[in-house]
Amino acid sequence: MFTGLIQEMGTIKSITTNTEGKEFVIEAPKLIQEIGIDDSVATNGVCLTATKILGNTFRVQAVHMTLEKTSIGYLKQGDKVNLELSLRPTDRMGGHMVQGHVNALGKIKNIEITGANWEIQVEFPADLRKYMISEGSVTLDGISLTIARLGMSELTVAIIPHTLEKTTLGSKNVGDFLNIEVDIVAKYIENFLRFEQDKTKKEEWARNFFNAKYED
Repeated sequence: MFTGLIQEMGTIKSITTNTEGKEFVIEAPKLIQEIGIDDSVATNGVCLTATKILGNTFRVQAVHMTLEKTSIGYLKQGDKVNLELSLRPTDRMGGHMVQGHVNALGKIKNIEITGANWEIQVEFPADLRKYMISEGSVTLDGISLTIARLGMSELTVAIIPHTLEKTTLGSKNVGDFLNIEVDIVAKYIENFLRFEQDKTKKEEWARNFFNAKYED
């Protein structure tokens, strides 16, 4: 579990294609002392497992499904990535509950710069709309952000200078892809309601069945 508050921008030092997908070596001088083998590290919002530590770098493996579903597969040597270590019970919950499980890719449709602030408009698959509300939380490339404006298939987030400086958003351009994770609470509510509806339908079917049988 993560909070969407980026702790460091790491650097992709090398990428190796293998049978399982791609292996990334990431440099993270600030966080490396806290990363151990088997630790989960959110990388641009994707939960990956550290498999090896060497100097200021750690190694992670992205499988084919991850490469297909997220923007991780587009990364190149030298690229910067947003990094966050998993949440500890004693940490402040400064962002929102983030799993590191990307739901879809979004695409930057427009960037509007007002003074030192940016407003970024992102297109997303329309089937994610039901999980979003204005002023609600969304995760873009691992960053916990508040939805300022919301349409049926696009959202706008306002980015302050601190976030532009401390994350990869400041280097993004129109047309770039972002990993989107919607609020987990919304997904659980949907799941609960669906099962309740199914339960009601089954109970209604059972009543109709036994009533029909009794009448016969």
